[in-house]
Amino acid sequence: MEQRAGTVSSPGRGTRHQASFPVRNKIARVAWGLCWLLLARWTPPAMHGWRCWLLRLWGAKIGAHARIYASVRIWHPANLQVGEGSLLGPRVRCYNQGRISIGRSVVISQDASLCASTHDVVDPLFPLLLRPIHIEDHAWIAAEAFVGPGVRVGTGAVLGARAVAMRDLVPWTFFSGNPAEPLKARPPL
Repeated sequence: MEQRAGTVSSPGRGTRHQASFPVRNKIARVAWGLCWLLLARWTPPAMHGWRCWLLRLWGAKIGAHARIYASVRIWHPANLQVGEGSLLGPRVRCYNQGRISIGRSVVISQDASLCASTHDVVDPLFPLLLRPIHIEDHAWIAAEAFVGPGVRVGTGAVLGARAVAMRDLVPWTFFSGNPAEPLKARPPL
């Protein structure tokens, strides 16, 4: 489901780009960033429970036994859902202006990027489009891979290291490359 940030029409001035998010949202994100910096960013790897609790406090839905590293960057916790037993590895970037939902037993490896927004490049005002990402159970997003706006990663799919997924990935399949192409089937667990 795609959401569009608005434009505003000014009498005598035509149409202009409006801020994608209200000031209240921006203040909340600054507060979130400071909170993560002061209370989580410095914590040792074993403190996954503390970091998950902190994310829940800020509106994220985090399943039991999830592991989230201190160096993860999350744009807006309330737009994040992580299933039971899933892992967000070191330096993962969740640019979740739009929603990102991650299923159970998913691995998002180090330096991977999940981007749930884009811009309408046809519109001269270049409005922001929020396009949620869904990563289903038992999937693996390998090191430095990129999952683009609106992508659904099927159950058990694997996106190889440095691969780029701009289209949905079918279940139980290995993908590699830019753009990601199917390589072979993955045996179901």
